[in-house]
Amino acid sequence: QVQLVESGGGLVQAGGSLRLSCAASGRTFVNYDMGWFRQAPGKEREFVAGIRLSVGNTYYADSVKGRFTISEDNAENTVYLQMNSLKPEDTAVYYCAARWGYDVKTLPSLNDWGQGTQVTVSS
Repeated sequence: QVQLVESGGGLVQAGGSLRLSCAASGRTFVNYDMGWFRQAPGKEREFVAGIRLSVGNTYYADSVKGRFTISEDNAENTVYLQMNSLKPEDTAVYYCAARWGYDVKTLPSLNDWGQGTQVTVSS
């Protein structure tokens, strides 16, 4: 069973940066995509960024393009989300997602999920 553990959330001022980490275990992560979603209070969970492991293809939501960067460490089965130029509207719980054979953006209900990490951006 896939296990995903996020870390790196916290409180930051607008314009600042944070890096989230997601450590994956429980499988051999071949032909997997991993990525990040977020959910703000009163809103639906939304896609943020994804990456095809070992290939490196990345994809992003328009709202974070140019500010956020997703990357991977194959040896550690870890995916990172570097978040720069943070805005108050980026405040949310950020969830790590994993999916075999498909991108994490398609039919997200089929993803495996981490427990989430809170990111709060103050104005």
